[in-house]
Amino acid sequence: MSVPLVSIICLCYNHAAFLREALDSVLAQTYPNLEVLVVDDLSTDRSVEIMEEFAREFPQIRFIRHGQNVGNCASFNEALQLSRGEFIIDFATDDVLHPERVAQQVAAFGQLPASYGVVYTNAELIDEQSASLGFFYARSATGQISPRPAQGEVFSEVLGRYFICPPTMMIRRQVLEELGGYDPALAYEDFDFWVRSARNWDYYFLDQPLCKRRMHAKSLSRKVYQKGDKQLASTIKVIQKAQKLIRTPQEREALSTRIRYEARHAYLTANYPEAAQLLHLLREEQGMTVTYRILHLLTKQQVPLQFLRRWYHRWRYGGTAA
Repeated sequence: MSVPLVSIICLCYNHAAFLREALDSVLAQTYPNLEVLVVDDLSTDRSVEIMEEFAREFPQIRFIRHGQNVGNCASFNEALQLSRGEFIIDFATDDVLHPERVAQQVAAFGQLPASYGVVYTNAELIDEQSASLGFFYARSATGQISPRPAQGEVFSEVLGRYFICPPTMMIRRQVLEELGGYDPALAYEDFDFWVRSARNWDYYFLDQPLCKRRMHAKSLSRKVYQKGDKQLASTIKVIQKAQKLIRTPQEREALSTRIRYEARHAYLTANYPEAAQLLHLLREEQGMTVTYRILHLLTKQQVPLQFLRRWYHRWRYGGTAA
């Protein structure tokens, strides 16, 4: 029986502090049929030096060094074109893989129908020193987990809420080929990939913590609503794509839920032009309520209520908002 080839695409930009642990976790995989591609997107720290050291010691690593910074999406697409695996892992080199990660996800795919394009899992969250911060999915005393995972046809779910930890995904190559890889015009890939892939492919949740996701100040997820960051503009583009893919009233309401969420956060972080664009999209979806009509007026007048978001984060998380 043949063992499918799995390609791990390792993307690095200034991850020198975490790179050795990340690459060691790739090399420690128990799965026997791997190819490893490492892309450095013009790091300015010691990342290249470390990667060259690994490439010399482990010839199975294919190292791609950029002469200019092209971003995560274009870097991934470049490596995807060079890869040969039936299954793909998009691996940021500030994260860490569990040794059984690849083996367990390939085994899960082997038990699923061919309609399944993504297997995702739980993840342990770690800080900059690799100390545990808990898990992505919180588990209650009765075994209920939050956020609630979804399986099978998940298109409306990915429209309406965040419930997937991005670095935990293993993706069937055919999915990425049908999509043409990631959209290089976007500042990040996750939401766009979920929306486009979930329209035609099923998802499966494997309830095991097979990845460690590192939480640190320079990670993309910490910058989404910062002034000048391009991720919010990318989110608006993805919502516009999603509008063309909707087929049912349930999906339309899920998209409206997403737009309301993004509009609130855009407004409460003083991203007024983006908030205005989102509220315009909400009007197109006929999702404006009295609350969001008021928000529209506050946005037009640029009334500063950012303290509400800071207060909420102190109450909810015991810290300050980004």
